[in-house]
Amino acid sequence: MLVNIEKAFKELLTCLQTAKMYGVVHPMFQKSLDRAYAAFEVVLAERQEMVIGIVGDELAFEKEILFDLGKLLRSAILYLKERNIERLAFYRGLSKDELGKFVGLLAGPKEDFKTDPQLLVAHNGVKNISIGKLKVDNRQDKEVLANDQLQLYNSSVDRVSQIISSVLNAEKVDPLGLKFSLNSIIDSLGTQRQELLKLATVKRYDAEIYVHMLNVSIFAMYFASRLGFEKNDVLDIGVAALFHDIGKLYISRKTLHKPDKLSEQEFNRIKSHTVLGAEFMFEYVDSLGILPVVVSFEHHLKYDSSGYPRLPLLRKQHIVSSIVAICDVYDALSQRRGYKQDYSPDVVYNIMNKDRGSAFDPELLDKFFKFMGFWPIGSVVALNDGSIALVRDENESDIRRPKIEVVSPVDKRRLVDLLEDNSLSIERYLNPWKEGKEYLALGQ
Repeated sequence: MLVNIEKAFKELLTCLQTAKMYGVVHPMFQKSLDRAYAAFEVVLAERQEMVIGIVGDELAFEKEILFDLGKLLRSAILYLKERNIERLAFYRGLSKDELGKFVGLLAGPKEDFKTDPQLLVAHNGVKNISIGKLKVDNRQDKEVLANDQLQLYNSSVDRVSQIISSVLNAEKVDPLGLKFSLNSIIDSLGTQRQELLKLATVKRYDAEIYVHMLNVSIFAMYFASRLGFEKNDVLDIGVAALFHDIGKLYISRKTLHKPDKLSEQEFNRIKSHTVLGAEFMFEYVDSLGILPVVVSFEHHLKYDSSGYPRLPLLRKQHIVSSIVAICDVYDALSQRRGYKQDYSPDVVYNIMNKDRGSAFDPELLDKFFKFMGFWPIGSVVALNDGSIALVRDENESDIRRPKIEVVSPVDKRRLVDLLEDNSLSIERYLNPWKEGKEYLALGQ
């Protein structure tokens, strides 16, 4: 019975993923709905109801915690919780039309669920499904909601590590599940951009390669969306960016993190990760498309084709490879590493602009910093009047003068748009792990 329960719930979420990707009138959705409904028919033929609860980050059925399923569907669990859904009950008599309407509602904006989600379901003629929240401590509930973005980021890191392990072990990858995870990030970039970008740009000691790969995917999707790419194309770019460095996982960490100058043999070994990655991703063309192969192969080719791998004939770097190359270097320079010095945002900007026109497409590089800003969101900065501020948003017309919140001295706390206040200016960046650490908490 438990196997059938898990299958029904997984098919439901696959159907939801399909609705988010293609819409509810697409033939792909109808096929997915047929499979989901067939799975529910099996369960409801044996029992009057099927009730699934979300306890913390885990799925539960009666007294059983579905650990394996919960781990696999972490992003979907967060998606449901964002819509105030922690309990789902399906009753005998459920029709395929009802199930389709329910999935269509779930695929809609989360703002629709701000009030009582059960009223939304009932209002749309769905009688044999009930949804709502579990009875939990209000304080605990508020803490969960306050950490939504952190949960999304951390669950995405978990999902990325699982997917990368699958590729390295030559196992199947669920393309819809992967895109569903990335789609949740895109939705958050649209509604809570500052919080998610702040998580991606925060400096950390424990940054593994898969964290870097996720960050590059987040930056690439945000950049591509701002450039005007359609949402499906943004998702494809996110997938390609996610796997851009997968070849590095076959290179010794000792070599990757070596503080001294690399030998020619070591450097050649590192450069081989582009070809290794392309070979890995070529095995997944049928499920993930050709773009991950192209980006894995080209992301170090450089705008003027002077990078690697060296090609017998000059060829122009694919635009997605150019996008990922910019995001890759930006994150690599911005992230805190135990084996290299920290770079402040102004230094990152200057380093990357030295390669403008050689490593990077100059027009794309200008647009990247226009969208990301000179001082990234969340940066701790010292002002010319001696006060300390946090960067809250960018000003695209002047990337050096963002919108800030003065946090110290406390009696001067206020929001300031530096484009409108010429008396203030940013003098320097404060390292958030050193002299800026005490001010981060003031901005929570």
